[in-house]
Amino acid sequence: MAKQNQPSHVHHRDYSEWREGPWLIAIRGDLASDNEYRLGTREYDWHHHVRGQVFCVEAGLIHVQTSHGSWLLPPHRAGWMPADVPHKVSISGALSGWTIFIAPGACAGLPPQPCVIGISDVLQALARRAVDWEKSSPLEAEQERIAAVIRDEIARAPHESLHLPMPRDPRMARVAHAVMAEPGSPRTLDDWAAFGAMSPRTMRRLILAETGLTFAQWRQQAQLTRALELLARGVNVAEVADALGYASPSNFIAMFRRAFGDSPARYFSKRR
Repeated sequence: MAKQNQPSHVHHRDYSEWREGPWLIAIRGDLASDNEYRLGTREYDWHHHVRGQVFCVEAGLIHVQTSHGSWLLPPHRAGWMPADVPHKVSISGALSGWTIFIAPGACAGLPPQPCVIGISDVLQALARRAVDWEKSSPLEAEQERIAAVIRDEIARAPHESLHLPMPRDPRMARVAHAVMAEPGSPRTLDDWAAFGAMSPRTMRRLILAETGLTFAQWRQQAQLTRALELLARGVNVAEVADALGYASPSNFIAMFRRAFGDSPARYFSKRR
């Protein structure tokens, strides 16, 4: 956060839009109303930044949407959003975290598309150190070296498969948005094809061509997206299973374990 003795106009600066200043600026996220990385449970409507952004929460969940699809950020994963990419953000139950803004000229070598990345112990530790740096002064020599390591860690971080790609075809997009709004719907593929005013064969071809997934795979990914959001808000497993149309909590837990390698309880406890 900004130092207490800084002028008020610096404390409230929108660092994501600041072309000048240090090429790397880190901010601690919290519940304060004047914090640019304000957390809690809230939504930020469509917007974009001049700077590239890396963001992370230590509890809760972040759901990021772009025109190409949506990404989920469980605790201790980081999201990367390149400069000038329009996006919408929904935050569920996040109390603390951090974000890093990187000037456009320093983004070379970083991913060209939004993604979720794993966080190394090095990146976590250095990000926490960088949030205490002076925001309005040039980086000192030691800070330059640390900032360069942070950028290297972002560039080499493994990408996580927490992405729900969105189809572009208007018919398929209509179906996709309806599935996301009602992930527990008992409708079959044929039912959804009729809803989208196309044949089942056309729907199978479109969803695979535009997302790389079959309809069954895409619908399950949409269900996992919704499940993670509900679980992060504290909804119990039985209610989540019911909302997603599963016959029993055990069936839902089995699907969740196949996707993430853990039960819902263990998945979230490991990340707190």
